[in-house]
Amino acid sequence: MNIDKQQVVAQILEQLHQAYQGAVAAADRAHSTATDDENAPETQYDTLALEAAYLAHGQSQRVAECMADVTAYQKLQASLPTTCTQVVLGCLVQLVDEHDQEKTVFFGPSAGGIRVAVNGQEIVVVTPTSPFGEALLGLEVDDEAEVVLGHATVMYDIVAIA
Repeated sequence: MNIDKQQVVAQILEQLHQAYQGAVAAADRAHSTATDDENAPETQYDTLALEAAYLAHGQSQRVAECMADVTAYQKLQASLPTTCTQVVLGCLVQLVDEHDQEKTVFFGPSAGGIRVAVNGQEIVVVTPTSPFGEALLGLEVDDEAEVVLGHATVMYDIVAIA
């Protein structure tokens, strides 16, 4: 596997920073709507300001989640393992399913599902708390992972870990 993990983490961080900026902008808009004098309730049944306040609170929580993801990847980037013999945080894992379809995943602390492309190869972030991550955690090359996805069970062979 010829993929630079630092490059993978850098691309993940770039996407996380973009998500953070989007969340901040959405939170600012929601807060402005919630505090705008135009939205002050005129009757006891006028709930626009209250609804906007709930939205602003939710957006603020999203901002905090995005920042936590960024912080987790910055910490991981500072202590990224150079070699991996088993699947742990910071490892790239190359898998082959029962239909000989290859898949490369990055085992990250959060932000599961993010996709990045390095050297023309798509890499999907998998976290230890996902069913896929739970199935992979601690496995080694040539081990087999059984992953339950919905109503189907998919078998993966671990081809390489970096």
